[in-house]
Amino acid sequence: MQLKIDNYYVRNWQKSDIPALFKYADNPKIAVNLRDAFPSPYKPADAEKFLAIVLEMNPCTYFAIANHEEAIGSIGFMAGKDVHRFSAEMGYWLAEPFWGRGIITKAVRAVTDYAFREFGLNRIYAEPFADNIASVRVLEKAGFTLEGRLRANVVKRGKVLDQLLFAKLREGL
Repeated sequence: MQLKIDNYYVRNWQKSDIPALFKYADNPKIAVNLRDAFPSPYKPADAEKFLAIVLEMNPCTYFAIANHEEAIGSIGFMAGKDVHRFSAEMGYWLAEPFWGRGIITKAVRAVTDYAFREFGLNRIYAEPFADNIASVRVLEKAGFTLEGRLRANVVKRGKVLDQLLFAKLREGL
């Protein structure tokens, strides 16, 4: 899969992305806004482990955000199961040198459209930490709607945090 977004791409991960993944993912400013499953510090072995899993996914739902030279971030969605099988949770991160350029907003829009079209989903949602203002703005600009606040929903670095629930529905629902 490859989606063009201006001078950037959302594309399948490649084994050759390991050095860039390690270089950009090893950033506490990124890890602070992600779930604890995202290692911090991020080591080369973490990049290898992640890519080993992603390269075996069928169908693949985790993608690299890249420029012409290298991977600069990640975006993906995880489909629900059972009665939630037409919903998916989206997650993403972007390398710090590329923040503030609208790249992630365009990537969220592109992957959301792709997921609705190719996977027949009805709903895609994201649950950013309430204090992650940048992610909130991304979701708002990408057409997601705030559905609610999940009070005291997570513990990150020993601190109890609220999460916000944003969602976008497939057109026609």
